[in-house]
Amino acid sequence: MKFAALFLLSLAPLGQAGSPGYFVPEHRVSGIGVARDDISADLLTARTDLMIQAQTFGIMREPLAVPGAKRITTDPKLQSIFRTAAERSHLPATLIEAIAYLESWGDPKAESITGPKGIMQISGATARSMGLKVVQATRYKVSRERVSFTKGKKTRFKTVTHKTPYTVTIRDERLMPDRAIPAAAVYLANMEQHFGGRDWAIFAYHCGQGCVTEMLDLTRRARGIPKDDVSVPRMFFSSSPVWNRELYQAIQQQMQRDYSPTYYFRIMRAEQLLALYRRDPIAFQSLSREYKSEFFTTVRAPHRLSVWLKRDDLVYRTCDDIRADAGKRLVRAFDRPDFFGYSLRLDPDRPADLEYYSEASPSAMGTLMYVAFETRRLFEEMHPRGEKFQPLTVTSLVEPVDAARASGKEALSHCSGHVFDLDYAGLPPAELECLRFVLDDLGWDGYVGFVEDAAGSLHIGCSPSSRDFFSSIFKDAE
Repeated sequence: MKFAALFLLSLAPLGQAGSPGYFVPEHRVSGIGVARDDISADLLTARTDLMIQAQTFGIMREPLAVPGAKRITTDPKLQSIFRTAAERSHLPATLIEAIAYLESWGDPKAESITGPKGIMQISGATARSMGLKVVQATRYKVSRERVSFTKGKKTRFKTVTHKTPYTVTIRDERLMPDRAIPAAAVYLANMEQHFGGRDWAIFAYHCGQGCVTEMLDLTRRARGIPKDDVSVPRMFFSSSPVWNRELYQAIQQQMQRDYSPTYYFRIMRAEQLLALYRRDPIAFQSLSREYKSEFFTTVRAPHRLSVWLKRDDLVYRTCDDIRADAGKRLVRAFDRPDFFGYSLRLDPDRPADLEYYSEASPSAMGTLMYVAFETRRLFEEMHPRGEKFQPLTVTSLVEPVDAARASGKEALSHCSGHVFDLDYAGLPPAELECLRFVLDDLGWDGYVGFVEDAAGSLHIGCSPSSRDFFSSIFKDAE
């Protein structure tokens, strides 16, 4: 299913009801920010689909995405093992394949620096609970040293032998796919029975059973979650800094640890992508190329903006180029901080160029306005004691090449007019929390990308598929 088709499901023209005294866009993204407090079943389905599709970047940017898909789906021995594992566990073989794909790209000898090993990336403790054998033995390294000693008035020498113990692995069934894959599948099936849902079992495969026990309990006690719909998507989308804050903080803690709350969505997307490879390997390889950066060619794409922006987007080489495009592909930023929720602090080399630096594409300006709007209304709902909303500080919009190159590694993309920078160093703590939550919320569904550009600075832009929507936000303000 195409991302663009899913994108439209979550857009809701809500009208400009009431007037809080600041800009309220006529079109909004449903269920974002403070609006998470009323997510219907249909909206949850739409957000879940968007979240699953948004995982494509994290998977397809990896160099092993294509060879891993080929190994998983075409190796006859692995395919036989996956079928056996499915028969023993009564789980779909495609699900077991998806976990092996994300965990190791199908490499039976894969080892993590944190300890897990094998095609299913199983830790030592979990291996024992699965019934897998990890047998180790102690060996000794023998070394000899010639030392001197005094006997009477003479110096004599003798050879001293040292035995240094070390551990060797005699048998590690984690590295044997015919043992590890069925064991992991049965383990997953047992967790499905224990937690009452396959989604929670998948979550637990990455996060651990203790972690999921805690998260499941918090979800069951959360306000506004139907008792018959206690699912991982409900858990993920039913909290915010002001709505089910205890659950929100627990999710944030796990996200900072290893992003495990998103693991279920990644597995769902991996299953879809492997199905695509089976159906059309050429289309799969074409999709992989779409997630390669034109700017970071020797490493994987570091963030979404490096994939969304292309070299052909960097059209503003000089200030003359910016002047020529004013009123065409570029629009002037409104400078009304109290109304729009952002203030301009641009710093061109020449003061005379300030007028041209104060421009960006309509989609970039709409993204800025929308982020400011959602941040402000979430902040107001939070009612932080002793804090007042401060307009977000914009430090960069469009820039010519020379100025961009002088200001930092991410700044060259400003030559496109599609991105902007925010300085958050001076924001009150609660407002910064709201800003980060809104960016994450929009980012999880593929609307925006952002990266830390420098200390206290965020570099932000919207996805190509959402430019029309954010351009409509700018039109709402005209």
